[in-house]
Amino acid sequence: MNPTTTPRPDIERSAAYDAFHTARARTGLTARLYAAAMGEDYPAEVAASSSCDRPLLALMTARLRMSPGQLLVDAGCGTGGVGLWLARALAVGLSGFDLSPVAVARATARRRHFLGDATARADFRVAELHRTGLPDSSAHGIVCVDALGRSTDRDQTVRELGRILAPGGRLAMTRSLRAGRTPAWAEQAAAAGLTVEHVDERPAEPAMWQRLYRLWAAHADDLRRELGEPQTANMLNEARQMLPTLPGRRAVLLTLYRPASTPETTGPADRMGRPDRHGGRPTTDERTPQ
Repeated sequence: MNPTTTPRPDIERSAAYDAFHTARARTGLTARLYAAAMGEDYPAEVAASSSCDRPLLALMTARLRMSPGQLLVDAGCGTGGVGLWLARALAVGLSGFDLSPVAVARATARRRHFLGDATARADFRVAELHRTGLPDSSAHGIVCVDALGRSTDRDQTVRELGRILAPGGRLAMTRSLRAGRTPAWAEQAAAAGLTVEHVDERPAEPAMWQRLYRLWAAHADDLRRELGEPQTANMLNEARQMLPTLPGRRAVLLTLYRPASTPETTGPADRMGRPDRHGGRPTTDERTPQ
């Protein structure tokens, strides 16, 4: 299997993310609330709606172990800040994709800020996590920050990202787990022909989300004025659902490695047909906040 075209994304979900990014582009309020929640670790230049702070950027830079000129893929790139920052820091090319055309357009417009005249080093496209449309073994490194938890099929997504990862390449992805749950990370990696190379704990991340959610609630009226009622309602609903799950929550950066010369452990039929143990739906076990 060697896709060269991107399948049509889920239109309803795509429209929801378009509305999300359009609303946040109208105001700097949400960025200020993220900055207040992260403090001095907030990477203002990146401006991501995620848990991506300065320590995570530094950790991903080290874990990817990429060489100049190689290709980095930013899976679920949002408005592109994380991938563009890493592409500049590592002197690599970048291919980012996201479900939202609005996010992809904003990411494309931000290339010059990070890369100057070398905007051709980066491209962005609309695609889903589990159906990237990218060729086999085309990425020397992949990052996936706070996107996997919103996938409709996490197992299939890991297999798909493993498919596009070249031998010797690494996939760095944020993962989280509710207290008392046992991770299936090694099993997911093995099904994709990958091995777990590093599990870096991020113990401060759940507390950051607690601060952010409480800030959302405290600034609910301001958010309604700036973002509108539908987006504010979505944010407050997320806060109510996620806050009780944060105590004892485990957050990590998981680095998976594709061995340079190891027989394929699963064939294409196995990778495409294996059922998702979560029934193809996001669950609160590892739902990633926005």
